[in-house]
Amino acid sequence: MEKREALIHLIASELKFSTKQVNAVISLFEEGNTVPFIARYRKELTGALDEVQIRDVLERWHYLQQLEQRKEEVIRLINEQGKLTEELKQAIEKATKLQQVEDLYRPYKQKRRTKATIAKEKGLEPLAEWLLSFPMAPLPKEKANEFVDVEKGVETDEEALQGAKDIIAERISDDATIRQWVRAQTWKKGIVVANGKDIEKDEKNVYEMYYNYEEPVHKIVPHRILALNRGEKEDVLRVSIQAPVEDIIHYIKTNVIGNEQSPAAPFVADAIEDSYKRLIEPSIERDIRNELTEKAEERAIHIFAENLRNLLLQPPLKGKIVLGVDPAYRTGCKLAVVDETGKLLKIDVIYPHPPQAKREEAEQKLVRLLQEYGVQMIAIGNGTASRETEQFVADTLRKLNREIFYLIVNEAGASVYSASDLARQEFPDLQVEERSAVSIARRVQDPLAELVKIDPKSVGVGQYQHDVSQKKLEESLRFIVETVVNQVGVNVNTASVSLLQYVSGLTKTVAENIVKRREEQGKFKNRNELKAIPRLGAKTYEQCIGFLRIMDGEEPLDRTPIHPERYEEVKKLLQQMGFTTENIGSNELREALQQLPLRETAEGLGIGELTLKDIVDALIRPERDPRDELPKPLLRKDILKMEDLQKGMELEGTVRNVVDFGAFVDIGVKQDGLVHISKLSKQYVRHPLDIVSVGEVVKVWVDSVDVAKGRISLSMLPPE
Repeated sequence: MEKREALIHLIASELKFSTKQVNAVISLFEEGNTVPFIARYRKELTGALDEVQIRDVLERWHYLQQLEQRKEEVIRLINEQGKLTEELKQAIEKATKLQQVEDLYRPYKQKRRTKATIAKEKGLEPLAEWLLSFPMAPLPKEKANEFVDVEKGVETDEEALQGAKDIIAERISDDATIRQWVRAQTWKKGIVVANGKDIEKDEKNVYEMYYNYEEPVHKIVPHRILALNRGEKEDVLRVSIQAPVEDIIHYIKTNVIGNEQSPAAPFVADAIEDSYKRLIEPSIERDIRNELTEKAEERAIHIFAENLRNLLLQPPLKGKIVLGVDPAYRTGCKLAVVDETGKLLKIDVIYPHPPQAKREEAEQKLVRLLQEYGVQMIAIGNGTASRETEQFVADTLRKLNREIFYLIVNEAGASVYSASDLARQEFPDLQVEERSAVSIARRVQDPLAELVKIDPKSVGVGQYQHDVSQKKLEESLRFIVETVVNQVGVNVNTASVSLLQYVSGLTKTVAENIVKRREEQGKFKNRNELKAIPRLGAKTYEQCIGFLRIMDGEEPLDRTPIHPERYEEVKKLLQQMGFTTENIGSNELREALQQLPLRETAEGLGIGELTLKDIVDALIRPERDPRDELPKPLLRKDILKMEDLQKGMELEGTVRNVVDFGAFVDIGVKQDGLVHISKLSKQYVRHPLDIVSVGEVVKVWVDSVDVAKGRISLSMLPPE
């Protein structure tokens, strides 16, 4: 118990939370509660920590538990060898990182046969010990003669001394204090060096800047580490770390050589140089490269996750009939009209571009579809032929006597969805491109509901996503999707299995069971009916039910994010105020609730003030969608070409991707423009994510245009 408390104290001090908060998070998680549930419905216990803070506590807790397990195991293994001293035990117990524990365990680890183990088998350990005592006499060669033994494979005094030096080299390499000092120095003063290896393989000169490259280890930024790793993997680059060798050798000699006057000193000095070059340097270089990669991966995953969060939270354009267009040249532009609920009304194809170039026919068909179905919005995918299709749509819309806007939709992942089993089940009779047009249309109506059908890695907002740990990436992206889905809430009568499986506590099987029951028996009328779903037990019900909404059921509270465990108190509150659940969302109730003294009311009802505040918000705005408060996507009526751009021109654009060095912005021409980190703000920018996010509509100015290379540089700073 003491150890548990000590770990909780450590996490609390590291993350700057109270021990009460940390203890509550860990206890709630161990009782089988999910992160979204703890964040939303247990605010009193956690002091209103959000999902990210809760995850940080749990990740640190799991790491420290692993660390404790490893410490116990290492202490046991050393003890079994009869080599555990009190001092060593304390050093292991005090370690705060796995790396320190492994350094301390290194001398006791069972090794494969090394030069040193072979020398020990030949009986040369006493000679190594003698050298390390730095005697003044006899001379080492004379002493080594005593160890010449042909039967043991030691034929000369040189061989005996070499074996002794091998033993000393390994002993120095295994010294935890030396290793930690060398690692710290290499980190502080080392230089990452890259050179071209097989540059013929780099056909597009992607790695050109790294053909002859140097940068201090402690300064190198994450995206460069991942680029170097990729270049090395593709055999284009040779990458290494240059350590401050002279400083390191000097430090080891000072710490190991007890008497420089001793005739043994030069032999030990040789062993030190061999130890560093052959054993320590490659191992420390590996450690540091792994640590750099780990930090770079963490950064890349963090950026991807933030971009994904912002993409999923893009505001839905609710209640619109949308025409989705999947552009193409030869095979034609696939069209899909969907109604306000996303239901497919019509599929068609037009050929406005070469080689068919049936422009007039395409125009007539497009106008007919727009009029027949009362289309209010056109969504055009941003893939091949996107800009030509946009031009065609813009020209056609000018001829109509009613205003229809269009917008360009990032179709990344639409083709992945269209070819998936999920899409085949949903639209068995459609071709892949036709399904893609449906997906593009639905992305405008409800980006979240559509994007959850796609593997998060395919949504086009990452950088180096194929170069990072896939397990960590998947965990992080799943966490983001779960957080967003639960923050937004899910209509249990319309949600797909893809969406339901991200709801707190639900598995894919339970999500399928919910949809199956809905298809067989019709809409759910109240939350209680979900208790009858197979595999949805009491704990799962508790975890998921607050996030599942029933919009037009028998119980008005079921359309709010209020948890059924609080219905009794809510009804009591409404009764005290002279209202019923039928008044939820009304102006009269809103005005009355805004006058409510929170603390006194919470005490009277026997619930926490934070919980009451959430209840009041839900009663005022029962169907509040956090996405509604974000700026709407940028709608267009006309088109720009790259050739139209002039330096200093002011434009509005949508942020498509945020990376370490800047942000890519869609300004309505074929190529997204780059706002470099230096052009995001007049103030110092630590990271582009601090200034912009995916889906945000920003004002930019054209900095430069290179039509030949298809490059556009933009600035968010107004021209002087």
